[in-house]
Amino acid sequence: MSHDTIVRMANQIARFFASRAEPEAIAGTWDHIAKFWDPRMRTALLAHLAAGGEGLTPIARAAAERLRQKATAPAA
Repeated sequence: MSHDTIVRMANQIARFFASRAEPEAIAGTWDHIAKFWDPRMRTALLAHLAAGGEGLTPIARAAAERLRQKATAPAA
C-alpha cells in the first residue's frame, strides 16, 4: 500500500473525528487505527511519520505519534 493511500486514509479518519475537541479527535483517530488497521498499514503509517509525515493533518499526525509512542513503550 502506498504512502499516499495511508495518508489519505488516516486523514479521512481524522476528518471524521475533527468535529470533537482536539484531544478526543486525536484519541478517536488513534483508537480506530490501532483497532481496525492491519499491522502492515500501521507499520507503513509509522514509516511515513518517521520520514517526516508529509501530508498528514495535525490530528492524523498526532494520532500517528501516539501510535508510535504506544508501539515503543515497554510492556508493563
